[in-house]
Amino acid sequence: MIWLVALVSCAVGAGVTAALIPYLRKVGMLGKDVHKPGRPEVAEMGGLALVVGFGAGVLLAIALEAFSPHLLPLDFTRLLAVLATVLLTALVGIADDLLGIPQSVKALLPVVAALPLVAIRAGETAMVLPWIGKVEFGLFYPLFLVPAAVTGAANAVNMLAGFNGLELGMGVVAMGALAVVAAHLGQTTALVMLLAGIGACLGVLPFNWYPARIFVGDVGTLAIGAILASACIVGNFELAGVVLIIPYALDFLIKATHRFPSSGWWGELGPDGKLRCPSHGPVGLAQAVLKLTRGLSERSLVLVLIGFEALFGLIAILLYLPL
Repeated sequence: MIWLVALVSCAVGAGVTAALIPYLRKVGMLGKDVHKPGRPEVAEMGGLALVVGFGAGVLLAIALEAFSPHLLPLDFTRLLAVLATVLLTALVGIADDLLGIPQSVKALLPVVAALPLVAIRAGETAMVLPWIGKVEFGLFYPLFLVPAAVTGAANAVNMLAGFNGLELGMGVVAMGALAVVAAHLGQTTALVMLLAGIGACLGVLPFNWYPARIFVGDVGTLAIGAILASACIVGNFELAGVVLIIPYALDFLIKATHRFPSSGWWGELGPDGKLRCPSHGPVGLAQAVLKLTRGLSERSLVLVLIGFEALFGLIAILLYLPL
């Protein structure tokens, strides 16, 4: 029965995406696909469908729990707090997609979105750290670590983006790995929100895969990051989240050394259809891969990065599953 959450999220996400594409084109919400010849215009803000699909899955789980409590032992308060956090994070993305919020402001606004999780003091204040053991963080956990996790994850996913299918593909892999951990630990509430996220991403992915008919925009990338962080907090498997964020952290570090460029981050498209690292050097993880491989098609580049995330997903699972 729990898989129904993913199926409904997927169906709603796909249906809303199909309806959004012609509407967004009609109202002029378009972005240039910089990795295609002629840079064609593609519908933006497809992340709205992801958020709607995720919300539908969460609300279905709440309904199942309300009328059949024996099916899904869920924590209503935590589910609703996570839904509020994801919706507030998506609102930041919507505002940025429509109005263009300054990067410095956008980077900090997810702190506000994390307030529902702070208010219910989600998660456990004691964490087991590698080589250190169990550490009690007390109020530092809800007041600092929870907002930092939501903000960091949302911004990390938002930065490692810009290629057809990349954000959703890596998001599905990361959520899938966390879902395995949640199922193993018996964290049903976290599992439900992850299944809702996986379903919503899979519903939108066929429209965003190469060649993309819609981009997820900031509303989508920020929401994916919020779902990942919220699941780790609610499920108390923060270590898995830290492992899964490593590829995003590498991208962040490379971009930080170049002062987070807003342009020139894309690859150079050659006559053979392959993307190559810009002449001024890699300014992100994707460009570093292009430099190491001496050029890849956009689809192959995305598959390499998804595979890279899958490697860390496997490591995260092995940390929690007995050998």
